Amino acid sequence: MNNGLALERPDPVWEADELAVHWPRAAGERRVDSAAETTPLTVLAAVPSAPLLEVRDLVITYENQNTGELTEAVSHVSLNIQAGEFVTIVGLSGCGKSSFLNAVAGLVKPASGTMKVAGKRIDGPGPDRSVVFQKATLLPWRTVMDNIIYGLELRGVPKPIARERAESCIDLVRLRGFEHFHPHALSGGMQQRVNLARALVTEPQLLLLDEPFAALDAITRETMQNELLSIWNVTRKTVLMVTHQIDEAVLLSDRVIVFSDRPARIGTEFKINLPRPRTQEARYSPAFDYLAKEVFGVIHSSASKREEPEYVI
Repeated sequence: MNNGLALERPDPVWEADELAVHWPRAAGERRVDSAAETTPLTVLAAVPSAPLLEVRDLVITYENQNTGELTEAVSHVSLNIQAGEFVTIVGLSGCGKSSFLNAVAGLVKPASGTMKVAGKRIDGPGPDRSVVFQKATLLPWRTVMDNIIYGLELRGVPKPIARERAESCIDLVRLRGFEHFHPHALSGGMQQRVNLARALVTEPQLLLLDEPFAALDAITRETMQNELLSIWNVTRKTVLMVTHQIDEAVLLSDRVIVFSDRPARIGTEFKINLPRPRTQEARYSPAFDYLAKEVFGVIHSSASKREEPEYVI
């Protein structure tokens, strides 16, 4: 198994008349200012940007309230996510994926380790993160518009300003015309669109998705995957997602991280170099098929070590 699997694309090259400079492939390459004149191009060493999310040596344990026994759910996980990345975690059911996501959300207190968003330590929920859960968590007595602006109201944003910000999110998730509907009148997919809009309207630095489409039927799930791809193409939001669906992970992500069986550790990481912008058509490419099978192989290997496999493909 190739633990550092990457399907590389050719380095980008732009012509001088398009951008006035030629993308440097190596030190000493020259910039063309005109057909008759060339000048040396100074190539500066690349300085890596600080990751948006930094997780260091994270340990999560749960205590049995009857016996006091501690069970380790996540064991010494370290992970960096750069701004604008879409990263998905997959693994066996019960391996600790959601525990990890909830810790990043500030909903679970780790036993040890550190987590930071943009250099700020995570000590609980915060406005720099928004979460979309598997099931719709809409307030049934509020309309679509009022559900979307609820988080802004809690932060004291004046209602006219909150509504103005919500308008763009309503267009982004394609709910125009349903602003005054109540949740009971919406399909499951439309309710999740409201959830996405409510998460995005607060303009978080990090969007956390906990199996957001798992409760939907197959056709609606594919539709919502397309919607999420479109939204990401527009917003370039940094996303950390948990899913059981391997094809969903490969379709949406820049990186797919496979957690080991409980306690969760980072087992294998796959770099998904499928071209963007992506659509569902990417599923039919040989590269997609190859990557999905590789991810499946790693998960299947973990499942074979269980006495009773519990995983969903």
